[in-house]
Amino acid sequence: LIHFTLNNSNLHYQIGLTFLHGIGPKKASLLVSKLGSVEAVFHEKLPLIHAKTGIGKSVLKQIDRKNALIKAETEANYCVKHNIQTHFYLDPNYPRRLKQCDDAPLLLYSKGQFSSNPEKSVAIVGTRNATKYGSELCEELISHLTSSNIQIISGMAYGIDIIAHQLSVKHGIETLGILGHGLDRLYPSAHRKTAEMMFSNGGLLTEFIPGTKPDRENFPMRNRIVAGLSDATIVVESKNSGGSLITAELANDYNRDVFAFPGNVGQQYSAGCNQLIKQQKAQMILNADDFLTQMGWDKEHLEEKSGVQRSCLIELDNLEQTILQSLQSAENDHIDVISFKTKIPISTLNVKLFHLEMKGIIKALPGKKYAIV
Repeated sequence: LIHFTLNNSNLHYQIGLTFLHGIGPKKASLLVSKLGSVEAVFHEKLPLIHAKTGIGKSVLKQIDRKNALIKAETEANYCVKHNIQTHFYLDPNYPRRLKQCDDAPLLLYSKGQFSSNPEKSVAIVGTRNATKYGSELCEELISHLTSSNIQIISGMAYGIDIIAHQLSVKHGIETLGILGHGLDRLYPSAHRKTAEMMFSNGGLLTEFIPGTKPDRENFPMRNRIVAGLSDATIVVESKNSGGSLITAELANDYNRDVFAFPGNVGQQYSAGCNQLIKQQKAQMILNADDFLTQMGWDKEHLEEKSGVQRSCLIELDNLEQTILQSLQSAENDHIDVISFKTKIPISTLNVKLFHLEMKGIIKALPGKKYAIV
């Protein structure tokens, strides 16, 4: 389990970055990469930022850095006061699976005790109108995952989501609920008791700042976090449209495994699962053993994947591959040594190291040293 303390000064700038008008995750990462730190984004002169990043002058003129930091201070104080943990995309506690997604948020907020980077993780999703058939499938599935060291992820919604969380609690499995609103509230409020039981072996996670309401447009964004955090997504029951199918589509887009339980062809809440299987957007499973076998998680002697093995699943350019090959030959290396070995200029190397760190493949160590995760 990971327990984190907040650095209020850093948090101030990290939250401030999310308040910059017109600066989404991709532009924000570019700013930090080119300027060297989050703080520099707020203190460098705009012409210099334009010159270093290539971000348009019209975009930069719209950002109100002073006001962003004022708002951020209020949020940072709230997080500290209410023991809300934060996960900035450059910090070790940021989920590495999510970092591999192009649209990953810059900052996450959480409560509870859970691993940001579990050995295995699976999203279990489905209709809000779960049938007896769907409930029984969940029970069979989750009760047989107890010895597999798997974190179960879902969205805290009515139906299959909350059944997945409740069964995880019942069977002692770490479970993480992803929210479409801030951590100052819980929607639906009827699930508060379940959420409280999750805190000792799991928790709640969101990209939305405290005070954010559960507006309709937030839930597709929530679904991408569910898909991005998971090695695989299992759709238990679903109509032929809805949030579960959106999560499955996103998981496919992220090159993650998708599974679905088949159902009666005349059953409304099996139509979506049958459609996924028919269109070959999900692999059909009938029980937990099918799922574990398909994932290769049924063998106790499975070797842990190294950072280099994981990197094979991520697109790397030639320079990034050269840097990784250099780091394989040593436990860690100073940036000057990496530059000497690879013949890559320091200015270019800084950018490439930053990109590899963002992808969760390497980590920065004190003294300008780097190592493979």
